[in-house]
Amino acid sequence: MFKGPGSAERLQPGFSPGGQARGRRGGDMTAERAGAALPGSPGRPPTLGCGGACRVQGVAAIFLLLSSAATFGAPTGDDFSLVQPLVTMEQLLWVSGRQIGSVDTFRVPLVTATPRGTLLAFSEARKMSTSDEGAKFIALRRSVDQGSTWSPTAFIVDDGETPDGLNLGAVKQREPRKGRLIVCGHGTLERDGVFCLLSDDHGASWRYGSGISGIPYGQPKRENDFNPDECQPYELPDGSVVINARNQNNYHCHCRIVLRSYDACDTLRPRDVTFDPELIDPVVAAGAVATNSGIVFFSNPAHPEFRVNLTLRWSFSNGTSWRKETVQLWPGPSGYSSLAALEGNMHGDAEDQGPQLFVLYEKGRNYYTESISLAKISVYGTL
Repeated sequence: MFKGPGSAERLQPGFSPGGQARGRRGGDMTAERAGAALPGSPGRPPTLGCGGACRVQGVAAIFLLLSSAATFGAPTGDDFSLVQPLVTMEQLLWVSGRQIGSVDTFRVPLVTATPRGTLLAFSEARKMSTSDEGAKFIALRRSVDQGSTWSPTAFIVDDGETPDGLNLGAVKQREPRKGRLIVCGHGTLERDGVFCLLSDDHGASWRYGSGISGIPYGQPKRENDFNPDECQPYELPDGSVVINARNQNNYHCHCRIVLRSYDACDTLRPRDVTFDPELIDPVVAAGAVATNSGIVFFSNPAHPEFRVNLTLRWSFSNGTSWRKETVQLWPGPSGYSSLAALEGNMHGDAEDQGPQLFVLYEKGRNYYTESISLAKISVYGTL
């Protein structure tokens, strides 16, 4: 996610015997679409700022990544009664500590699916340290068999010393503005708060949509100030867009900020900003996705203060309430996460086994920066 000097996690959070991994800020965000390079192109998007005084350059928007909420075939109807998520597989995709390509740390995982069902997993390959600042590659692995096997790591972008990062966007599948590409991120003191970049020509050109500013606007924030941060947009069945955001300074609660736009992010109104006390959060980038049938999934370290207890939750009411049942993916140190769903009949067998959910998340025994793991989940609990 767009990041810079003001957002660095300069110390690795430790995991104490009591099971508490401290983690604060790790601002990070980017834009992507497989195979459609944007950097240096004539229609490149305006830059979104990074925390502090720096600006994200055009090279920060590496590709426009297809949203994990992209549809695969027709909606499946009301399948809520079938939902009983079950983890069917988990594997490490990246391990930090100079074990892969001499990379010090892999962070900021993103996972998405193409319309043909190929899974793409991305991460920041931080060359020299765990810091948000400094040289990094963008690492990529892909799977064409629903996550069973993965290609070797490819380093697709070398950003030199640019303090940028990754962000997962959304593709509008319904009116209004069907086909619009939406990438949202947090700004600088000059563009304070959460703002969205929009494209109505498949990524050839970009413009700013609306945004929600922090309070006090344009000034450094203190604890309990309103300061929406890293975020994940996704589309609901009625065509509205929800932006689930990190509550950087714990305004109102130790929980998530939820923004909603009814015009494909042309506008974000203060009256459509709410807080979700059910989604307790230790200030982190979380995963969120909605399926064709309207099930909303959410993943984060479910703890009010520490980055531990990576948990999957789901909602049958567009995220206005959440089921009491949860799936704990990892009790220990865990940080950022990202979600993607495969639905429909991509290769002849996906429909038979039901929709599959993929959670890519930071995981460790002592520190959440130790590895990035992928969990595959059967939404209907079938093997």
